[in-house]
Amino acid sequence: MDPTQDKAGFAGGTGLSVLPEDWERCLAVAAHPDDIEYGTACAVARWTAQGKQVSYLLATRGEAGIDGLHPDRAAPLREAEERAGARQVGVDTVEFLDHRDGVVEYGTALRREIVRVMRRHRPDIVVSGAFTVRMIGGMTNQADHRAVGLAALDAARDAGNRWIFPELADEGLEPWNGIRMVCIAGAEQPTHGVDVTGEPLERGIASLEAHAEYTKGLGAGAFEPRPFLTWTTGMGGAALGVESAVLFDVHQLVPDGPPPWV
Repeated sequence: MDPTQDKAGFAGGTGLSVLPEDWERCLAVAAHPDDIEYGTACAVARWTAQGKQVSYLLATRGEAGIDGLHPDRAAPLREAEERAGARQVGVDTVEFLDHRDGVVEYGTALRREIVRVMRRHRPDIVVSGAFTVRMIGGMTNQADHRAVGLAALDAARDAGNRWIFPELADEGLEPWNGIRMVCIAGAEQPTHGVDVTGEPLERGIASLEAHAEYTKGLGAGAFEPRPFLTWTTGMGGAALGVESAVLFDVHQLVPDGPPPWV
């Protein structure tokens, strides 16, 4: 690990930028119920309080996530917890693609499904998770996370190209090229941050607490939402220069201004 980094993997003095908030609609794309709640939901709470519209798209129902509970019972439980957690941060729309938990495959089929949702919701920004083998703090990333995060990034470009998945036009879904940026949570090298000090953090904690049966099912490996999120957002806050923050690696798809050579 770089000696300039702390234990969480945040580099001091990195000059992170504040994530722009001059937009109206966001689509958060994740692999499993609870993925969004490990920090991103705090930012979502801030955004919905500003009147922004945020929708969730989950690739799976997380049915393989509780060792002591059969997937047939775990799936509806985890879906209910995800919907409850979403409500805590002002999100009413939660959709599922029904991929099998644990074996999500990156490819054109997954990209097409995500594009379909993007063209329906027409978001200005997309939020997803890290798609690298290692994520923040050097942690090894999970397979579904990698597949879904990369598919979300690629789908954000596909959504605006009428010659990629042209069959979606037959469903009445015209291309949408209004996605300005894709914000990746949990990345090893974040570029931007969102201040979640105060109420956004509290609502984010409540959102993760809604996954009580899931975290209980983790047994000895479980953790308490409040100390975990307070610690992680505190590390993010130190990097951004505020009390609490959620950090993202931002892929800018639409430039904010003219290119530097103009």
